[in-house]
Amino acid sequence: MREGLQQLLAASPNVDVVAAYGDVQAVLDAVERDRPDVVLTDIRMPPSNTDEGIRLANHLREGHPSTGVLVLSQYAAPPYVLALLASGSDRRGYLLKERIHDRGQLASAIETVARGGSVIDPKIVEVLVEANARADSSPLAELTPRERDVLAEVAEGKSNAAIAESLVLTKRAVEKHINSIFMKLGLAASEEVSKRVKATLLFLAETSP
Repeated sequence: MREGLQQLLAASPNVDVVAAYGDVQAVLDAVERDRPDVVLTDIRMPPSNTDEGIRLANHLREGHPSTGVLVLSQYAAPPYVLALLASGSDRRGYLLKERIHDRGQLASAIETVARGGSVIDPKIVEVLVEANARADSSPLAELTPRERDVLAEVAEGKSNAAIAESLVLTKRAVEKHINSIFMKLGLAASEEVSKRVKATLLFLAETSP
């Protein structure tokens, strides 16, 4: 897997693969030495092969907050994503491994995380939207189908311009939908910068055990 990823990313002009390692301690040592912009990690690594990738991200949040972490996983499990974003969504990403065959998508996710953004796999967003929309007590039940489409795009870390292009809407229409979403989710009084993060975390918190 590591060799395949190295070969895949070698052809990406904006990604420079510094090194590859097979366990958490080796990665931590490398971060201290090389100071990479982003760590691309499996969710499971030695020694316990459980959730090392998540714990690594949380550790780096404390010691190296400027280092982004993009977690690759075969599990479309919201609790893992919630744990990853518990201390903030900036410079964090979670992609399913089925995405890695698409070099452009993987490189784009790495670049987004490096710039301070966040990336959540669309499949996870879809699961969360559908689950929450079915819950009578969820504020998501008040959203229109178009607003749910827009919120799914927001949760993927897209800008208003990118959402407009993806959904074939005007930027003004996207802004109106987002303002309506924030009102319905009770986020209108939140600081502008944190509204998108809180909306995404709302998805995750409502479906976590």
